[in-house]
Formats: sequence, C-alpha cells, structure tokens
Amino acid sequence: MLLPHLAQFLPLTNPLGMGASDLIELALAALLLALALAWRPWWEPYAARLAQKPAWCVLLLGALPVALRLLLLPHHPAPVPDIYDEFSHLLVADTLRHFRLANPAHPFHRFFETFFVLQEPTYSSIYPVGQGAALALGWMIFGTPWAGVAIPVAALCALCYWMLRGWTTPGWALAGGLLAVMEFGPLNQWMNSYWGGALPAAAGCLVFGALPRLRRGGGLRDAALLGAGLAIHLLTRPYESVFLVLCVIPYLLPAWRSVTKPLLATALVVLPAIGLTLLQNKQVTGSWTTLPYALSQYQYGVPAALTFQANPAPHRELTREQELDYKMQLSFRGERGETLGSYLLRLAYRIRYYRFFFMPPLYLALPFFFVALREPRFIWVMVCPLIVALGVNFFPAFQYHYMAGVTCLFVLVSVIGLQQLSRFSALAARIILLLCIAQFALEYGLHVFSNDSWSLALRNPERRVFIGNQLARAPGKQLVFVRYWPRHIFQDEWVYNAADIDGARVVWARDLGAAENEKLRRYYPERTVWVLEPDARPPRLTPYPAQ
Repeated sequence: MLLPHLAQFLPLTNPLGMGASDLIELALAALLLALALAWRPWWEPYAARLAQKPAWCVLLLGALPVALRLLLLPHHPAPVPDIYDEFSHLLVADTLRHFRLANPAHPFHRFFETFFVLQEPTYSSIYPVGQGAALALGWMIFGTPWAGVAIPVAALCALCYWMLRGWTTPGWALAGGLLAVMEFGPLNQWMNSYWGGALPAAAGCLVFGALPRLRRGGGLRDAALLGAGLAIHLLTRPYESVFLVLCVIPYLLPAWRSVTKPLLATALVVLPAIGLTLLQNKQVTGSWTTLPYALSQYQYGVPAALTFQANPAPHRELTREQELDYKMQLSFRGERGETLGSYLLRLAYRIRYYRFFFMPPLYLALPFFFVALREPRFIWVMVCPLIVALGVNFFPAFQYHYMAGVTCLFVLVSVIGLQQLSRFSALAARIILLLCIAQFALEYGLHVFSNDSWSLALRNPERRVFIGNQLARAPGKQLVFVRYWPRHIFQDEWVYNAADIDGARVVWARDLGAAENEKLRRYYPERTVWVLEPDARPPRLTPYPAQ
C-alpha cells in the first residue's frame, strides 16, 4: 500500500528533472504566497507607515540579519576559518589587536611559511587592513572575530535602504532593504566566512547613496559620507577602488560647480585612509609605495592553482559545474600571457557568477529595468557595474567580493525593475517580491531543521574542529609539526599561526625533517610536540616523533 506513495518521491521523468521534494517546495511556496496575498490588506498599511520612518527602517534592517543568524546558532555554529584568505585576514585582525601593523620576523620563519603571509622583512598578512580592522573591532568588543563579520552585514542591509532612499520612493527603498537582508543576510557566504564582502558592499552603499544627494544640493554631511565610503573601500579593496572612482567622476561632472566645495570634505575624509595604506606599506614591506600583496607576488609568485578556487572543498567530490569551472579558469592562464580573446572569453564566462546578486524570482523583473533607461541616471547605474566588471576581469580568478562595491546597484536594478513592472501590473510586482520572501522563508526553514552543522560554510571545517578539540584537551602549550603526504592537495594548508607566534598556545609548523625539527623543539622546550598528518582519513594527530 505504501509503495505507490513512496514512488512519488522518485525523480519524475521530465526534462526538468523535478522530484517530489521539488514539488513539495513549490507547493509550500505557493501556500506562503497565497497567505501573503490574502493578508495583504492587514500587513501592507503597516509596511507603508514603516517606510515613512527612516530611523526605524534602518534599525530594523540592521538588526534583522544578525538576529536571524543568531537564531541558527544551535544548529549552525559560528564559522570556523578553513581557507587561506580567511586565516590571512584573521592575522591582520590579530596584529591590529596588538596595536601594530606588522609583526617582527620570526627567527625560525622557514617552519611557518604559508599562503598569503609574508615572513620577511616582517611576519604579516599580504592584505590591506580594512577587513582585518572590522574583525579586530568585533573581536575586542564581543570576544569573537565573527562579530566583525556580522556588524558589516548589518550595516550593508541598513545602508542599502538608506542608499535606495536617494534613488526611489520610501516604500520601494524598504522593499530593497528587505531584498538585501534575504540575499546577503544570514544564509549568505559573506555572513558565514571571514573572507569579506559585506564591508566593501556597505562602503559602496555610502558612495552611491551620497552621490544623488550631492547632485540635489547636498552639503558637507553627504560629501563626508561619500568620502567615508571611498575610504573604507580603499582599505578593503584598493584595486577595485580605482574603478569605483571612475564611476563617481562622470556622475558628478555635470554639477562640478556646485559640488567643488563639498568634495573638499570628501578629500579630507579619504586622506587618512591613504595615509594608513602608506603607513602599512612602510611597516610591512619597508617601502611607502610597495604593497604587501605586490611584495608577496615578487617573493612567492602566484601559483596557478592558488587563483583557482572553483573547488571550495578539496575533500568533497567535485560537481560537474565545478570541474568545468576549474578547467575553464586554467585555460585563461596560458604561458603566452593575456590575449584579447582570453579576456573576452573570461568576461563572457563570468556572467554566470552574477547570479549571486539576484534572487531567482527577480529575473522576471530585471527586463523591466530597461524601461527606466529613458532617464540618463539609470544608464549610469547600468554602466557602473560594467566598469568594475571590466576592471576585475583583468584578474584571472573571480570571487564575489571583487564586485562588492556595486552590490547596492544590483539591488537598485532589481527595485527599479519591480517599480517599472508595477506600473503595468502592481499585482505582478507584489507576487515577485512575495516569491522572494517565500524562497527565503523556505531556505531559512530548511536550515533551522538541518542536521548538517556546516551547510552554511564555504568548506567543511569538520577536520579542523576534530583536531582542534584534541589539542584543546591537551594541557599546556603545544607544538604541532604538519606532515603532508606525497599526494597532498596543497591548497589544503594547515600551517597558520597567531600574530604572536611564541605566545600562542598552539604553534603550527612545517615538518622539515628530523634534523631541522630538532632546532625548533629546542627553541620551544616547554611545549608538548605532536605530528599532524592531515591527509589521513580522519586526520591523525600523534606524539612526536612519528614514523
């Protein structure tokens, strides 16, 4: 009797490949949509009144993503760093917590060589201070660097609403703020990693929110906010800041007479960020004009596989899409260097990544944005992401946070598309917005009841947690020699240390052989010594020496 019912959960024989679980999700979404439409006379007046209260909207949209993510903590703990970029940003944060921009080189630095970290002339991250400063602030105030991730996400969602108030009506600005919460809030990788993204995105909100206000006669406050946005973006994404400035100039150029004096305030706000960048260069590299990233490229180069992060989990089986992505990016780095053909091919191929900035129901509204191109300002809105995309395309790899500065423009495009659609059919625009809410509610509900603790993580850090728990149970200070097997995937790096290596409870070191290891053992005579073999399944931690 049960077989006919169980058979319904087998994949259906149709070109879409939809199974019973897909149909259940669609049915639930339809139910949520029907309930929302039925209750519209009740909730819509409240939403309209709320939209007229900017302060309350900012507070609500800032608190909502953090509160929703905190509610998931029983099943989805705070993220555990697992990618070398994350460890490098955390090194910046830890260095700043010691009130310095660089750490002295360690006398045994050969044991501590690792990705995206300089060992000479100083022991420092190769990244600018922006993301690390946010992590350090959260670390010092709340006791965890993850607070430095959540705060920028809250700022992004709140500032996205403020930015939209400069471009559209209060009601649609509130709708755009809710879209930002659903797209970049509790379920997004920017909230669930230490890699960054939300901070430069919030900076972009300040930039693109201040510009229309300045054009309409804004004063020193708007000019200062523009400067704050440019300064924060410079401290997080210095390369992409060049293209962000290229977006700002043509927008203000027609009104240059009226904005000349306010822009002096903008320059005054940006100058400290430039000074901090130069000071970091001097402290880390010994040269005012040499970026740590540039010195890293000179010392280590950039191995091809390091730039290809299509496989987010080397210990999980690649999907066909990830495998194709990896091979495509390999083809973009030929021995003969960059060509126009490879540049254009890469640009076209990366269109697929921009799905990150749009919820699927919004695809139905995006074509209606082109109706708004009758206004020159919206032509500029469309051109700005293209300028940044063309600049980012010179780099052979792509990550979503490279485009973070124009995140709010993608939200603006969605909102204007919905607004234009509402002129043809208000019901259709409401349905699309409610579909976005239904999709988010379903995905959030699935995570509430999920048993996979790391389903929100970029990679599965379970192995690091397993080893970390073993070391936490060991008394005293520890020294761990990391021994890789011959077929080790070299992106799966384990040698990462605190800013104060000698003062850390656990020191991670490369296994350089018995003779060399003995030198480090004598340097740390009080530490318990282990050997870690991360390529074993599960990773094996044994007392040193081990065969």
